[in-house]
Amino acid sequence: MSAADICIIGGGPAGMVAGLLFARAGLRTIVLEKHGDFLRDFRGDTVHPSTLELFHELGLLDALLRRPHNRVDEIGGRIAGHYVRIADFRHLSVAAPYIALMPQWEFLDFVADAARRYPVFALHQNCEAAALIEEQGRVRGGRAADGREFRAGLVIAADGRDSHFRAGFPARVIGAPMDVFWFRIPKQMQPANDSMGVFDTGRIFVLIDRGDYWQCAFLFPKGGADRIRAEGLDAFLARVRAVGPETQAVGETVRSWDDVKLLTVTVDRLQRWDRPGLLVIGDAAHAMSPIGGVGINLAVQDAVAAANLLAAPMLDGADIDPLLHGVRDRRIGAVRLTQSMQKLAQDRIIAPTLAGETPMDEPPFLVRLLGRVGLLRRLPARVIGLGFRPEHVRSPDAFPTR
Repeated sequence: MSAADICIIGGGPAGMVAGLLFARAGLRTIVLEKHGDFLRDFRGDTVHPSTLELFHELGLLDALLRRPHNRVDEIGGRIAGHYVRIADFRHLSVAAPYIALMPQWEFLDFVADAARRYPVFALHQNCEAAALIEEQGRVRGGRAADGREFRAGLVIAADGRDSHFRAGFPARVIGAPMDVFWFRIPKQMQPANDSMGVFDTGRIFVLIDRGDYWQCAFLFPKGGADRIRAEGLDAFLARVRAVGPETQAVGETVRSWDDVKLLTVTVDRLQRWDRPGLLVIGDAAHAMSPIGGVGINLAVQDAVAAANLLAAPMLDGADIDPLLHGVRDRRIGAVRLTQSMQKLAQDRIIAPTLAGETPMDEPPFLVRLLGRVGLLRRLPARVIGLGFRPEHVRSPDAFPTR
């Protein structure tokens, strides 16, 4: 049996950043991660300016950026055969005004290394949390699948959209009209940092530049995976090659359906994020659409808000149960606004485009305007890069000389 102040379930972005911040505050912090490492592909890797700014505030930005990444100053798309610039991050008033495309295993490994500098931090890998320890109507810790118990003053569930610790909390389901196939394509000699979306009648395809290969997202109408698979792999590869010159080498890396990973897109949010002794954050509290790549960054913001609101009272020995709802109260506005914008994009752009309802001969007028007027591209950059109500590190630092 292990005792701690904080037991965090899940070693993703929300869980690891929360672990770093609570340990930095001097609280005994345990993170339980069911896998033995962070090496899982096809997970979000867009580290936005809002997240980079938090690491700047922690004095860790330079070290983070020494990890492998690609820098994206602008994003755009090829719409009806025309390339259009959509967002320009270079004018944001932050230390790093760009998106860092960093494999999530690099990001998580970096945060874990930073957290291990604190003697009060422990990361338990190959340790799947199977149940909560509950006594007298309060959560008192987590129980691993192997029977180990980790007792703590507070349990934070940050184990993603499939978390079974969110069960029992009422949720609002927003839904999504699409699912996604993820796979890799070798990157030929192309300009660096050329990530983009491709929009044509009946087709949406995303190319994320990861240096020597593209991480690709093939969007299709919700529930259509089995139908596409039934058409055969050759038919699927032909559809991918039709995207453009960037995708011609798809057959080198996609040799069977095992090379294609299905992401079932869900968009929802819990109405409550807490009960006595338990707080739910990140994707476990609000599953986001992949639109804008904002999921990681909202999860990190939740972790910062939780540490800002709870670390000092916990150090003082306060009863934190009445304070837990404050995390949701602070973050729910940003979550609602982000999901509302995602739903608008789903309803007005993604669903009609995938259905082929309107022939796409040229980019829409507003998109063409973004391409022509540089000042306008600062607005989507602000929304995508910083989001709504970006957090700042306000939690205590018990080890200021480290």
